[in-house]
Amino acid sequence: MIPWVKLDEARAPDGTEISLWRRGEELVVRAGGVDLMSTRAHASEERLAELGCERAGERACVLVGGLGMGFTLRATLARVRRNTRVVVAELCPAVVAWVRGPIGGGALLDDPRVTVESRDCAAVLRESEARFDAVLLDVDNGPAALTQAQNRWLYGAQGLRAAARALRPGGRLTVWSAGDDPTFTQRMKRAGFAARALPARAHEAGGQGRGARHVIFVGDLGR
Repeated sequence: MIPWVKLDEARAPDGTEISLWRRGEELVVRAGGVDLMSTRAHASEERLAELGCERAGERACVLVGGLGMGFTLRATLARVRRNTRVVVAELCPAVVAWVRGPIGGGALLDDPRVTVESRDCAAVLRESEARFDAVLLDVDNGPAALTQAQNRWLYGAQGLRAAARALRPGGRLTVWSAGDDPTFTQRMKRAGFAARALPARAHEAGGQGRGARHVIFVGDLGR
C-alpha cells in the first residue's frame, strides 16, 4: 500500500492544525486530524457552484467562502459570465499557497475575474450590504462546524441574516454540508430565505452519483 506523505502543515487562527497530504496522485487536506477534502471526491463541491450560480447574470458578483482545493472556484468560473466578479474569502494563507503550489490551481487564482481576500468570509458578510448576487459557502463541514468553533456563528441565525443582507434582491445562498440538517433549513427560512436541501454525491461517474452523500442547502431571496 502506498503510504501517506505530509507535504506541509500550518495553524488556523484558532490554533487548529491543518495539513496537506499526498498518496500517489491523491491529495488530502486535513484539519485537526479530520479529512476535509480530497482530489478524489469533489463532485458535490462542483454541484455547489452549479446551483449557486444559476441566477448569476451579467455583471454579477459572487462570493466563494472557503477556497478549499479550488474545485468550487473552478466550477464557478466555468459557469459565470466574463464580466462577473468572483471574491474568494480564505482565512488560511497556507491553503492559498497549496492551491498555487502542489494542488496546481494557480491559474484559477490568476483569473482576472478573481479577487482573493485572505480573511474570514464571516467578516466579508458582516461588512457587505447588497454586494453579492450569489454567496457560496464551503466552510468546515457545513452547519455542524466540526473543526473550528468560530464557524458556528456563520451557520447560526446571525450569520444567515448577515448573508441575507450581503445579497442583492433575488440573490442566492448555497451551503455545502457533509450531511442533512433540517434545523438549518428552518434557520434559513427564518432569516428570510426560501430554503431547501438538495442531495449531492461525492463522485460523479457518467452522470451517476456515487460515494458519500452530501447536501447542498439552497436559499433564495425574493426579487
